[in-house]
Amino acid sequence: MLFNSIEFALFLPIVFLLYWYIFNNKLKYQNIFLLVVSYIFYGWWDWRFLFLIAFSTIVDFTIGLLLEKTKHLNKRKLLLSGSLIVNLGLLGFFKYYNFFVDSFVNAFTFFGSTIQAERLNIILPVGISFYTFQTLSYTIDVYRKQLKPTHSFIDFAAFVSFFPQLVAGPIERASNLLPQFYKKRIFEYDKAVDGLRQILWGLFTKIVIADNCAVVVNDIFSNYQNYSSIVLFLGGILFAFQIYGDFSGYSNIAIGVSKLFGFNLMQNFAFPYFSRDIAEFWRRWHISLSTWFRDYLYIPLGGSRGGTKMKIRNTFIIFLVSGFWHGANWTFIVWGALNALYFLPLLLANKNRSNLNNVAENRVFPTFNEIIKMGSTFILVVFGWIFFRAENVSSAFTYIKRIFVNENYINLKFISFDTYLSIIPILLIFLIFEWFNRKEKYGLENVKKYHFVIRMFVYYMIVFLINFYSGQSSDFIYFQF
Repeated sequence: MLFNSIEFALFLPIVFLLYWYIFNNKLKYQNIFLLVVSYIFYGWWDWRFLFLIAFSTIVDFTIGLLLEKTKHLNKRKLLLSGSLIVNLGLLGFFKYYNFFVDSFVNAFTFFGSTIQAERLNIILPVGISFYTFQTLSYTIDVYRKQLKPTHSFIDFAAFVSFFPQLVAGPIERASNLLPQFYKKRIFEYDKAVDGLRQILWGLFTKIVIADNCAVVVNDIFSNYQNYSSIVLFLGGILFAFQIYGDFSGYSNIAIGVSKLFGFNLMQNFAFPYFSRDIAEFWRRWHISLSTWFRDYLYIPLGGSRGGTKMKIRNTFIIFLVSGFWHGANWTFIVWGALNALYFLPLLLANKNRSNLNNVAENRVFPTFNEIIKMGSTFILVVFGWIFFRAENVSSAFTYIKRIFVNENYINLKFISFDTYLSIIPILLIFLIFEWFNRKEKYGLENVKKYHFVIRMFVYYMIVFLINFYSGQSSDFIYFQF
């Protein structure tokens, strides 16, 4: 069930009304109701996926209880290993089996041998990368004794399958989201209004920005041999806005919907394209995943506390794993390695935490130096996104090569100027809202401070743009991860 679908537009108000008016008296009934509707929401794609998420839920709930009873360190390590093997094993099979088979065959072919290996017709369960990491955060925190295990299976199952963020995050820590299922939730009007405002902004960034950029991006990347250098570079820029509008749009809708039900989810994006270096970009992009890898992989490996070799090793591990998490394709691994190369000079020079405040702090406009830093960081990110979007590594390198060496340097005949005239204005509107809300948590939050008439004008303008640009619909990009 897609957030930008008619089904969800009917599903959400029905669930909202039943949640607050029928099941409001008892917390237990609210949690049972959330569990049921979350399974309906998830099973809408394919009911067979429900068995997988239920199995993961049962395994980690049981391991959490056993960890509480077990004091012996080796037995605790064995239990944690069991959780890791089950969860990562399922993720590895469904997401990476065919990738490893193909890579194995290609490796033998490269050295002059031929082997036969069967590929399986595997359907990737939607959201498996997200809820797998969410349940792992629970067992790891319980193992570390940073979180007490829950004794309520209903609460834990509702936490794992909570429908607003189940499919594409944010990847919530058990320590943040699970305790919210223990406490009675009271309807707060202001919080609900804020949630609706955030949903509206998420729909705008998805439907108006991402989906309309996608039309041009798909055409350019599918036919990049025919386009000029300028068009190819613009294709990379538009994909940067597509993936940001798409993913941040989903996160904002998820966070907004959660507010309607009395829950608080973590911020997943903090205006990353206003970053002044790559380190700042990664503090602001997909925050729930970046911090997950930081806390559960990077810091246990030693982080940046060791010598130069350890810093380099840990940086490449964290970025390569992050790239591989995104999908079973060498393009994602190269994308991760490229970002590691971007990041390393800052880390080795101890400048990776130079920009912790907001750009143009206490000022309306950035300085010339800040503009240069933001622009150069954005260009680096764009070239990284080309690998992320390309069908394969070879295509990505050819695409980039043609940006710099291309006989059709100024040939724009394959892209109509009408296309640019329709996209540029909405991108400008998007950037203006983002810039003036860069101290907030999403691009429409500041509107609540304006006069009622101005607020209504902004809301109606956003709704108008959503309706006007709603012809080009596409799935959320991160559903494939």
